[in-house]
Amino acid sequence: MAPLDLDKYVEIARLCKYLPENDLKRLCDYVCDLLLEESNVQPVSTPVTVCGDIHGQFYDLCELFRTGGQVPDTNYIFMVCKHWEYQILTKIIEHFCFFIDECQTKYGNANAWRYCTKVFDMLTVAALIDEQILCVHGGLSPDIKTLDQIRTIERNQEIPHKGAFCDLVWSDPEDVDTWAISPRGAGWLFGAKVTNEFVHINNLKLICRAHQLVHEGYKFMFDEKLVTVWSAPNYCYRCGNIASIMVFKDVNTREPKLFRAVPDSERVIPPRTTTPYFL
Repeated sequence: MAPLDLDKYVEIARLCKYLPENDLKRLCDYVCDLLLEESNVQPVSTPVTVCGDIHGQFYDLCELFRTGGQVPDTNYIFMVCKHWEYQILTKIIEHFCFFIDECQTKYGNANAWRYCTKVFDMLTVAALIDEQILCVHGGLSPDIKTLDQIRTIERNQEIPHKGAFCDLVWSDPEDVDTWAISPRGAGWLFGAKVTNEFVHINNLKLICRAHQLVHEGYKFMFDEKLVTVWSAPNYCYRCGNIASIMVFKDVNTREPKLFRAVPDSERVIPPRTTTPYFL
């Protein structure tokens, strides 16, 4: 079998075209093999650029790369929601069915959905920059005191509705004493005391997280022990917000970079034609 032509795949994606189904399957299998080798708390070295939610806004993702630098010249951490297609309550139907419908429209079957969700199930839970900056999608959990406890989570599964794994994805920082019930229906609200204790116990300088829309692109909290990074400009194509990425040259040198949404005139909607299994 011929080796994967990753550069070709990237170029196809940049043109907003779809990979043939067979190539998509091979690519997803390749990524799964790579993810098998990664820890729940994946160590990453600086320099690195940290990104928040992108919510499938493809042309804005391209703008993100123009702002931060192209891969592989720039290393990135994306704190996107693991298993983004699995959401609670009414969002289950909205996202779950939308993704399947997209795959059905583009490929004529649900196989592409299966390939992608297999990858989603294996995505790592967190990243640790130079052993001092923790990156996680949502926030903290009352069941997690140390990074080693995150390392023991069984991540090859859909996100549970409660427990430590759920909390890491769904929790939010808030002006509360310690812990409070989250209005999301999953995860917790956690305050400065909880954050400072976790940072101290684990010898961290900063917690980076995403998960919440920030109109200014990023927001520091709790004496700059925590930062929310949001990377989807004009979220849902109507919020009008700025997006950001956070560049770390080292653990003590950080620089937020802001960017706006790509104008509608520069967005090309590809034709809704079924993609062949082979090209």
